[in-house]
Amino acid sequence: MNNDINREEIHHMKLDPAPYEMIKSGSKTTELRLFDEKRRRINPGDTIVFTNNETGEKLFTRVLKLHCFKDFEELYKALPLMQCGYSEDDIDKASPSDMEQYYSIEEQRRYGVVGIELSRLELTTDE
Repeated sequence: MNNDINREEIHHMKLDPAPYEMIKSGSKTTELRLFDEKRRRINPGDTIVFTNNETGEKLFTRVLKLHCFKDFEELYKALPLMQCGYSEDDIDKASPSDMEQYYSIEEQRRYGVVGIELSRLELTTDE
């Protein structure tokens, strides 16, 4: 099967400054999201452009793999949380309920959740 580069899609997502900087530095390699209609269009090989909510800076990443789960409780048991944005200082306090500030339990049950494994591309822009 031929992997046609034209099939790769570009997706846009916004991030608060702290997780944006973690992805930029390479300390965070898995972005956690609801697996809703928007995220179901993402495939390995696609590009995600993250925009820093405060500065407008853009960060280009390549999707390596999608890790799909029923909810964040399952995801937190399966994925290495240090790659999901936790530091050594807060890893002991990491809890699936941390994600409820973004996505309700009802939304998680309805759509499921995804850990989007990323690699950073060396292109950033300020707009």
